[in-house]
Amino acid sequence: QVQLVESGGGLVQVGGSLRLSCAASGLTFSEHHMGWFRQAPGKEREFVSNINWRGDISYYADSVKGRFAISRDNAKNTVYLQMNSLRPEDTAVYYCAARYWNGGLRRDAADYHDWGQGTQVTVSS
Repeated sequence: QVQLVESGGGLVQVGGSLRLSCAASGLTFSEHHMGWFRQAPGKEREFVSNINWRGDISYYADSVKGRFAISRDNAKNTVYLQMNSLRPEDTAVYYCAARYWNGGLRRDAADYHDWGQGTQVTVSS
């Protein structure tokens, strides 16, 4: 059974930083691309960032480019999202997701087959 467990969310002031982690089990982590998505109240889930199975290719939404950094440690079956210079509009539930490596990196949530339960990030102004 695949499990993705996010952690590291919380309440932070504008301009602050948080580091999210997503620990994976029940899958061959190194054979999966990983993504981070977020969903704010009343809005659709949106792409934030993704990283390929090897960890050498990554993409970001324009809204977080230059502020967020995705990384992974295949030895620890964990993907990270370092979030800096946080803004109120970054407030959302953040989800990690897994996609098997036989396809390219995708930004559409429908292309990911396993999801975590999410972790709340709240940025106060």
